[in-house]
Amino acid sequence: MTAPQRPSFPARIDLHSGKPTGKTVTPAPTPKTRAVPATAAGVNGLNPLKKTNTASAVALAPMASSLAPRGFGMDSAAMRARLAQHLANTGISSKAVLQAIGTVERHRFVDTALVNQAYEDTSLPIGLGQTISKPNVVARMIELLLQSELASRGPLTRVLEIGTGCGYQAAVLAELVREVYSIERLRGLHEKARANLRPFKLANVHLLLGDGMLGYPKGGPYAGIISAAGGEAVPQAWLEQLAVGGRLVAPTVTHGGQQALVVIDRSAQGLHQQVLEAVHFVPLKSGIA
Repeated sequence: MTAPQRPSFPARIDLHSGKPTGKTVTPAPTPKTRAVPATAAGVNGLNPLKKTNTASAVALAPMASSLAPRGFGMDSAAMRARLAQHLANTGISSKAVLQAIGTVERHRFVDTALVNQAYEDTSLPIGLGQTISKPNVVARMIELLLQSELASRGPLTRVLEIGTGCGYQAAVLAELVREVYSIERLRGLHEKARANLRPFKLANVHLLLGDGMLGYPKGGPYAGIISAAGGEAVPQAWLEQLAVGGRLVAPTVTHGGQQALVVIDRSAQGLHQQVLEAVHFVPLKSGIA
């Protein structure tokens, strides 16, 4: 069977026509600060999704080693290390996840007025009725993602994130997997994430504007899918885009009407689901706004 074609990055898409402009973004070379395999070359050009799932994608190049603080007076490195130690004390055991949390500067993803709370283990508002998840929740979900069958064989190849938000979780994922496709339905947050992530120059992060409930089939199949919003059920599109050996981690409403963290593994024999602890996420919605 021929592998599905995936878009090449970087690319710009005219959101009015839905067609590529033909212009590419070539970031200036920056020193490598970590060993992350290069992204797949993909195919020439980008076929846009239908209007119901219009995708605007941008690739950002390898993380810069030094970025000037933005309205943050405390020692960011010390605060990140303290946060990572706190997460270890609360039960996060993956050294890779803790290292990623200790690397990504969370204060760059929150509003200036909230910057002094950036390294507390709490969720914070990011606008449009959305929040940046608690570091503990981000670490917990990514740790679960990295316990899949495919992850036991080596670094995950492609991961789909539903709900980019401010871009923080995408930045953490970028430290751990080869490619991140992150989709956001709210144009305002999509633009905010682009602005937040631009200084990091992450070549393996592809930001998409589209209906997350439809996933992004052109980038699949995915070794992992992670959602920052919870619905009544896991959308069928996500299950269809999950690779054999892959894992999906998402909040879902249970029979009792409460949200719980759900893990779904795909094997050659089918799907296996686990329902874990109670969580509280924003509701999963369709469409682009």
